[in-house]
Amino acid sequence: MKFDIKAMALSWAILWGGSILLVAMANLICNGYAQHFLDALASIYPGYHATRSIGGVIVVTLYAILDGLIGGVIFGWLYNRLVPAAK
Repeated sequence: MKFDIKAMALSWAILWGGSILLVAMANLICNGYAQHFLDALASIYPGYHATRSIGGVIVVTLYAILDGLIGGVIFGWLYNRLVPAAK
């Protein structure tokens, strides 16, 4: 069975983007929540500075959605290349 690459990419984008959105929003509500994790994301995503602001939440969420899309495409493509053809 092969994966639908578009569905895989959208699934990863929703899951990763949604997860990062929840963590960033929780950091806005509860000061210091997952700050080290957000600092790590700031070192990966250019333009994101892990500050407690709505703008920062939007930037990191958009980066995570794009990252999820790319990761989903790569994973789906690689899986489809490695799985034997259905007989």
